[in-house]
Amino acid sequence: MKPKIIIDCDPGHDDAIAIMMATQLTEVLGITTVSGNAPLALTTDNALLLAELVDLDAEVHAGAGKPLLIAARHAEEAHGKTGLDGPTRPKISRSAASSDAVRFIIDTVRDNDDVWLVPIGPLTNIALAVQQAPDIVERVAGISIMGGSATVGNVTATAEFNVWADPHAASIVYGAGFQSFRMAGLNLTHKFGIDEQTISELREIDNRVALFAADLFDFYLTSYQKRTSGQRVPLHDPCAVLAITHPELFNFQNRAVAVETEGVYTRGMTVVDERGWGDKPLNCEVAYEIDRDKGMQIFIETIKAYTES
Repeated sequence: MKPKIIIDCDPGHDDAIAIMMATQLTEVLGITTVSGNAPLALTTDNALLLAELVDLDAEVHAGAGKPLLIAARHAEEAHGKTGLDGPTRPKISRSAASSDAVRFIIDTVRDNDDVWLVPIGPLTNIALAVQQAPDIVERVAGISIMGGSATVGNVTATAEFNVWADPHAASIVYGAGFQSFRMAGLNLTHKFGIDEQTISELREIDNRVALFAADLFDFYLTSYQKRTSGQRVPLHDPCAVLAITHPELFNFQNRAVAVETEGVYTRGMTVVDERGWGDKPLNCEVAYEIDRDKGMQIFIETIKAYTES
């Protein structure tokens, strides 16, 4: 039986791939959007575009347009002006089912057993849902996030974008007490990268989803290589989906993790206690390793599945 999930996202090139994979590997109960890689209006349009592209039978609900306490910041340098620069954008016939993502999350968790929350953007919607309905923390099967890092950051030396974009929301979520909390941070996602060969494989598949993904990657790879020395671009967000559907690909270690909300140099840092003897509860399963080759094989297989649809 496929796991039931809610995807909370800010598409974003890697969010797009996560949605493509989740549509095949899980039962997506809905998509909620948040300000992050781009402003909310664009991330919502991008989510609608992707839902239509993959023929996903699930609603899209727009959520928080700004962080809890700080000004919104976006990632145009990585994802372009639209958040999904690269491909030719098809016309969208769908529209958002509501502008109340938080209510959708709460109601869906209360109405369904064993739902996984999969936030792959800033954690604003999830934090608001936890504050308004604390009972959902115990009702969900778990939460699997792409965010944070057990090592270095990407926006700053210590902070990863999703946590840095709304550290106060992240602090609420990390401290909420989820019984199963899986974290795919930069220390892990940088080991799951795509390259020119991946793009060639997608073009050989030659279905509409594969070609859209290849066009996304053409932009994303070029953008990444302009800003770093890496030859592979990390495929961050799909790791949060795979952590639920294929946990055997990962090496997880239980850790105490807290979020720095105020530091001059460390705001947005996920402080991972590696000592093994601290007095804080082990609130997070931190992913440290991934079988990149098997993960990429699963990715390619999910994209091939759209040929028959």
